[in-house]
Amino acid sequence: MSAAPSLPPQPGLPRRFALAELTAMPWKNGGGTTREIAAWPPAAGLDAFDWRLSIADIAADGPFSAFPGIDRQIALLDGDGVRLRARDGSFDHRLTTVGEPFAFAGEATVDATLLGGPTRDFNVMTRRGRCRASVASTGAAIEHADAERDTTVVLYVLAGTWRCDDARDVEDESLTAGSGMLLPPGSAFRFRPVGPGARCLVVKLLSSHPSSDRESKS
Repeated sequence: MSAAPSLPPQPGLPRRFALAELTAMPWKNGGGTTREIAAWPPAAGLDAFDWRLSIADIAADGPFSAFPGIDRQIALLDGDGVRLRARDGSFDHRLTTVGEPFAFAGEATVDATLLGGPTRDFNVMTRRGRCRASVASTGAAIEHADAERDTTVVLYVLAGTWRCDDARDVEDESLTAGSGMLLPPGSAFRFRPVGPGARCLVVKLLSSHPSSDRESKS
């Protein structure tokens, strides 16, 4: 159920992406599709990535794939949501609020039950001991300093329009719902909401090993 990375390996360059341009790959069990946004190292398989970001469409009830050694976070993008139940009883969570992440261990055996019709989710996976992620949604301006050289930032617009300004590394441009930007370590930027109701998902991926080690794999 993995697609080839949709963003080509261009270390150091911000990259824009849009949901409509990502390739949808069907799940083996037929219960949905996955659109991969990016992974590190580039072109890494499911057993070798440090981090992986994707958007999934869940079309039917069924189990999630297990990913030992991986920390997962999932946020609702569209639909009535999904109920996530761990078979060991460790959690029973209803994912119903757009942009609000839920974190769980990839080792967990999880059954997903749709709460209405098909649902769309944003997925963040990080390899434990190699990378850790923070995921949040905001309606306030988003700033990032180039001092944060081990942090990759990914923005995905949930609603409204966001404009980049007061930045050195990103051209002045706008992002709208369903589009986003991957900003590599060392980027400096400021995105601000345009008009009321704008929301953006902000993912920060912090490497747990030196930048030189990460760059040597590119």
